[in-house]
Amino acid sequence: MAWFRRQDPGDFPKSDAGSGSLNDYRFDLTPKNRRVRIRLAGSDPHQDLLRDLVGVEGVTTAGGQRTIEEERSDAPIQVRLFVERRIVGPVGTVPRGLEPPVLDALGRLEKSGKPARIPVEVLETKNGVRVELLVGETL
Repeated sequence: MAWFRRQDPGDFPKSDAGSGSLNDYRFDLTPKNRRVRIRLAGSDPHQDLLRDLVGVEGVTTAGGQRTIEEERSDAPIQVRLFVERRIVGPVGTVPRGLEPPVLDALGRLEKSGKPARIPVEVLETKNGVRVELLVGETL
């Protein structure tokens, strides 16, 4: 049996720990408004890849629901991006504790017949390039 180490917020420097709050979601995990975002953690190693994506329109997450094996091992959600008909990444992970709203958004998109892709904005910040999931736009 393989043992997997849980990702701890301390695994990333403070400037790359990601951000978001469960307070931005209703009881059923739907975002309270269209401005709700989640900033990915662990983007520092991917700066070269991300720098080329700053300001690019139409970027979304690539991939859908987690596999049974990923659920079983409680693996962090690695995020890849779909950009101009190609998949790039991984570019970071969903911060611990914010996986349920992301998985709910993907499920909501699939149930409505839309592609299971959450819109993304790639931003230049004083601490480097960061990736934000625009979860509020999945309503």
